[in-house]
Amino acid sequence: MAESSQSGSVPNAQPSSGYAWYVVIVLLLAQTASFLDRMIMGLLVGPIRATFDISDTQYSLLAGLAFSLFYAGMGLPLARIADNGNRRNLIAIGITVWCLMTAACGLARSFWGLFAARVGVGVGEATLGPAASSMISDYFPRSGLARALSVYTMGVTLGSGLAYIAGGAVVTAVSDIDVIMVPVLGEVYGWQLTFFIVGLPGLLIALLMALTVREPVRRGLVVGEQRLPLSAAMHYLWERRRAYGALIVGVSIFIMVVYALNIWGPTYLIRTFDYPPGDAGLRFGLIMMGAGTAGLLFAGWLADRWFASGTPDAYLRTVLLSMFGLAPCAIGLGFATDETNAIVFLSGAIFFSAFQGGISIGALQLMTPNRLRGQAVAVYLLVANLIGLGLGPTVIAATTDYVFQSDAAIGQSIALSALVLCPLAALILYTGLPAIRREIEIRSAEDAAV
Repeated sequence: MAESSQSGSVPNAQPSSGYAWYVVIVLLLAQTASFLDRMIMGLLVGPIRATFDISDTQYSLLAGLAFSLFYAGMGLPLARIADNGNRRNLIAIGITVWCLMTAACGLARSFWGLFAARVGVGVGEATLGPAASSMISDYFPRSGLARALSVYTMGVTLGSGLAYIAGGAVVTAVSDIDVIMVPVLGEVYGWQLTFFIVGLPGLLIALLMALTVREPVRRGLVVGEQRLPLSAAMHYLWERRRAYGALIVGVSIFIMVVYALNIWGPTYLIRTFDYPPGDAGLRFGLIMMGAGTAGLLFAGWLADRWFASGTPDAYLRTVLLSMFGLAPCAIGLGFATDETNAIVFLSGAIFFSAFQGGISIGALQLMTPNRLRGQAVAVYLLVANLIGLGLGPTVIAATTDYVFQSDAAIGQSIALSALVLCPLAALILYTGLPAIRREIEIRSAEDAAV
């Protein structure tokens, strides 16, 4: 059905810069809460296994597959809603769902009950990425988009860091609690309280989203523009597979190294330098929050300045720079002989690994028509999660077990993966730059004509 370019939006007046940044901060809080709720499972291995008498493999299904499979699978249909409906409302509902489902993890009485709650967390969080990036792209001009998306993506580093630091403190506080009686709920294990403590406060962010954030005017829509069916949207991306394929596949391969660092970083400190688990979590959490956040902000600043100088593919050239910067830092982890060098290499690797977080999605926004932006991001997140999260940490584990055959060789495994995967990712992305640049220039001309 045809619709006006302003359907479902606020009046055509452009919001102030201050309000636009306020929206980014609210979305940043949502992203932070999502990663805290997502990562908290990694701190509860022992008590959950003991309570439900499950194996490591069963636990990995709870921590990984139950979340990531449904998070990735629900991304595309939810992105369809984001591209055609009210994104603010979708995000507010999504935050409410994942926060309640995180709390529901604390009510689980069986393995399958906890599995179902984790599925709910994944479905709720799948609303955020496509809708948030699409909203930010409509709140900010192209000249400031990279910085805005990078600030929003700080939620990844802040949320992950808090999961290691604050989450660890919560787990420590409730670790001595065996079973307590809670009105209405009955007997609750100490570890189950963790899910209530990290999940329920996020409902305040849902209220902020629903009550204080306005749905922005969609930039670049033509009056009478039709909503595309899903088949037409996928056909659009397939016809431009040289551009979209190079971006999505190249960055996803790079993300294999990024996720490997995020998952195995604390273990590297524990196995190589005998850090106690608590100290390793604290140190790595601080590195994530410090070096990771600095990397995001620097990448956004650099990409915007580069783009403003007349380089249409500046965002992805910045990602290429990060690939070449990360490789020597990650390789250095395999040769570090003292803690100081290891922390320097690890900080450098996390700094460069964070570049892609905001600006890869920013490039998708620049090269994709408004009505397809959410779906393009959903496809990217689907592939990035299946390749990056699904394969990256596993490659490190397999290399440690079958190539080096020593748990202490975790640093060498990270080094070898970076040595192979970073150049491969850079080559794939670089070969697609002309096609990507062409799509960005077309979209820029169309936006200017509307």
